[in-house]
Amino acid sequence: MEIRRLLALALLGTAVYASGPGSALRSGQKRTSLGRARGPGALTGHDANGAPLRRSKRGWMWNQFFLLEEYTGTDMQYVGKLHSDGDRGDGSVRYVLTGEGAGSLFKIDEKSGDIHATKRLDREEKAYYILHAKAVNRQTNIALEGESEFIIKIHDINDNEPRFTKNPYYARVPEMSEIGASVIQVTATDADDATYGNSAKVVYSILEGQPYFSVDAETGLIKTALPGMDREVKEQYQVVIQAKDMAGQMGGLSGTTTVSITLSDVNDNPPRFTKALYEFRVRESLELGGTVGVLRAMDADIGENAEMEYRVIGSDGPGMFEIVTNKSNQEGVIRLRKPLDFERKRQYSLRVQVENSLVSSRFLAAGPFTDEASVKVIVEDVDEPPVFDRGNYVLEVKEDARRNTVIGSVSAADPDDKRSPVRYSIDRRTDMDRIFDVHAGNGSLFTLKELDREENAWHNITVIATEYNTPDLVSRVPVYIRILDVNDNAPTFAANYETIVCENAKANQKIQMISATDPDEPSDGHHFFFSLAQEAAGKANFSVRDNKDNTAWILTRRNSYHSLQKSVYHVPVVISDGDFPRQSSTCTLTVRVCTCDRDGNMKLCNAEALTARAGLSTGALVAILLCVIILLMIVVLFAALRRQRKKEPLIISKEDVRDNVVSYNDEGGGEEDTQAFDIGTLRNPEAVDEGKQRRDIIPTESYYNPNPARRPVLVPPRHDNNGDVRDFINQRLQDNDSDPTAPPYDSLATYAYEGSGSVAESLSSLESATTEGDHDYNYLSEWGPRFKKLADMYGGDDIANR
Repeated sequence: MEIRRLLALALLGTAVYASGPGSALRSGQKRTSLGRARGPGALTGHDANGAPLRRSKRGWMWNQFFLLEEYTGTDMQYVGKLHSDGDRGDGSVRYVLTGEGAGSLFKIDEKSGDIHATKRLDREEKAYYILHAKAVNRQTNIALEGESEFIIKIHDINDNEPRFTKNPYYARVPEMSEIGASVIQVTATDADDATYGNSAKVVYSILEGQPYFSVDAETGLIKTALPGMDREVKEQYQVVIQAKDMAGQMGGLSGTTTVSITLSDVNDNPPRFTKALYEFRVRESLELGGTVGVLRAMDADIGENAEMEYRVIGSDGPGMFEIVTNKSNQEGVIRLRKPLDFERKRQYSLRVQVENSLVSSRFLAAGPFTDEASVKVIVEDVDEPPVFDRGNYVLEVKEDARRNTVIGSVSAADPDDKRSPVRYSIDRRTDMDRIFDVHAGNGSLFTLKELDREENAWHNITVIATEYNTPDLVSRVPVYIRILDVNDNAPTFAANYETIVCENAKANQKIQMISATDPDEPSDGHHFFFSLAQEAAGKANFSVRDNKDNTAWILTRRNSYHSLQKSVYHVPVVISDGDFPRQSSTCTLTVRVCTCDRDGNMKLCNAEALTARAGLSTGALVAILLCVIILLMIVVLFAALRRQRKKEPLIISKEDVRDNVVSYNDEGGGEEDTQAFDIGTLRNPEAVDEGKQRRDIIPTESYYNPNPARRPVLVPPRHDNNGDVRDFINQRLQDNDSDPTAPPYDSLATYAYEGSGSVAESLSSLESATTEGDHDYNYLSEWGPRFKKLADMYGGDDIANR
C-alpha cells in the first residue's frame, strides 16, 4: 500500500502542465530562468540559439490529480496542493473548492491550498470527480484569477471478485453426443477497472464435473469431454465452474456457479415385447369393435422417441382382427372386425409387430427398431340368439290388397348346435295401428287392414325372433314394406280458382287456365283430360278447351254478360286421368260477372258475386250455433250457482238490538250456548236505575202489599263499561238457587231485551228488579181467558181492592 502511495506522489510531482482553456489560469508575468524554480510553477530557459524562452505564466500548477480507492489509513488521504502565483504567503489569498464532493468528500485548506479526501472512495461507485477551484482575496472576496476546472481520478485496486450472471445454470445436451459438443456458455463479470491492470481479467476453470465435461478458460463455453454418455444410465450431472480474476494468478479473487446438465433423450433403444406369445380368450358374442386383448411393448426411451406403432403382419383369419395404438399409454389394442362363431372356428393365430414411430438413421446400424410376437385368440361358446338370413328385408304390396294377404316372409335360425326352434312376432311399437302381422311359426308376413298408399307409402316394422326354449335370446330385423300404387283416386282442380268474366267479354275469350292434381303416381306420369259436363253442354255459357298438356282453358261462348241478370255462373268441368282403371271427377268452377274497363281490368263486382264464394256452409253454421248455445248454457249455470250461494237476508226488528243472530230451532239452552252475545240482553239500564223488583219468582200476597217490609232485593251495580259478565251471571244464579220462594225451574231462562217502547216492557229476568207500582196491568183482564193467569198475577192489587 505504501508503494502505491509513493507511486501516486511521484506521479503528482512529475505531472506535466496541460494547456488550453480551463486547464490553467494565465498571468502576464514572464519566466526567465530554466532549471531553477523561483517559485511554484516559475520555470525559464533558452532555446538552441541561446535566446530566452518566453511564455505566459500559468496561474495553476496542475490540471489533474490521482487517488487510490479504498484507502485504509488513519489520516485523511492527501490528494494534492493548489497554488496561485498571486499568493505571496501573507495569508491574503483564500482558496475555494467547489464541484462534485467538495466539502463532503474533499476538503481544501483555505490558506495552503492542500486537498484531502475525508472518506474512503470506491471506484466502482464513481471513477472520477470534477471540481472547480479559484483564488480570491480574503479581505475583498474578489477573485484574483479566473475559476479553473480539474479532475480527481480514482485509481482501481482489485477489490471485487468475479460474479456469474446466473446461479445455477440449467442446460440440456443430447445423449450419445460426440466429444466437444457445446453444452452452455457461462459468463462472469468483474466490477474492477478492465483498463487498469488485470483486476478484471477473468479466466474459467472446472472444479466438479470431470471427466464428463470441460470449460474453455477464456470464453466459459462448457463442452462434453466423454463420448457415448447414455441417458438411460445417468441423466443428471452437476458441474461447478470457477471464474478467477488477475488472469488466474495467485492472489486473484474468484467466484463459482453450478451448472445442472440434463442429458436429453434420443431414439437409441428399440421397442421390445415383454412376451413372445400372448394368449387371449374371448366370447363369440363379442360385438364388432370390441376389445380382444391389449399388448404392451417396452422402450427405454421417453417422449416421442418412445412412441410406437402396432400392426398385424399375419393371421389365419384374414380381416378378423385389427390392432390400434393407444397414443396415451403406447399400448396395442386388438379389436374385432368380423363376427366370431364358435361353431365355425374356435381359435385364431396372429403375428403382430411393433415399431418406433421416429427412427434416427444414426442408430440404425445398432439393429432394427422393431420387434415381433405371436398372439393366440381362443373363442368361447355362448348361447346365441337366432340369426336372420338377411340384415333387412324390403317387401312390396299393392294398396288394393285385401286383408290377410301374404306379402312376404322372414327367416331366422338358432346358430348353436342344439338348433332350437324359433318363434316370430312383430314389435308393436313399430306397428301401433296393427296393420301387419307375422306367422309365429314360418315368419310369413300378412296384412290385417286395408292399405292406402296416399296415406302412407312406406311402413317400417321390426320383426322379433325368439328361441322357444330361451325367451331371453331375441333378435330383431327391420322390414321395409313399400305400398305400390293403384289408380284409385280421381283428379281434381290443382287450385281453388277465383274466376271472373267481364260484362263486355267477347265470345271465345280465355278467362281462366285450369290444371289438375292426382295423389296417385302412375309409372308413366299423369295424363289429364278436361271436358265440359254433359248436363251443361246444351245450355253452356262457357266452354272448355283441353290443351293436351294437363291444362285447359275456360272460354266464353257469347259476347256479353250482365251481372244484373246473373252475377255468378257455375261451370261443371269433368277431369279424367289416363291410367287404368280410369278415374274421373266433376269439379265446379265458379265464375263471377264483373264490370271491367276497356283493358279488361275489373272495376266492380256484384255484392252477391263477391259473397258467393265467401258464404258459410251449413256445417259451419251449425257449428257456430252449437258454440253459442254452449256459451249460453254456461252463463245460465253460473248465474244459478251464484243464486244458490246467496242466503236470504235476516229480517231484523226495530226492537232487536242484539249484535248476533241466534237460531232458536235447536233444543239447546238458549243464548248461553252462543259464542257472541249482547250485554244489553243481560241488563236493562233503566230497570237498574229505577230499582225495580225481580219478576222471575212466583208473586205472593206480601209481594203485592206495599206496606209489609220486603225482602231486600239485590240490585246489580251499574256497569257503564260492561264489567265482568261472568261474575254477574254467577252471582244471580247463586241468588236464585238460595231463594226458597223461587219456582223449581231447571234452568234460568234469559230472554232478549225488547226495549222500553212496549207498555208491558221486557219479560227478561233481569227486569224483575222493577217495582209493580210503576205499571198498570189492568188491561190484561180485558184480553180474555188466555191471559186470566197473568191478570191475576199482575192485577192483584186491583182485585183485592174490589
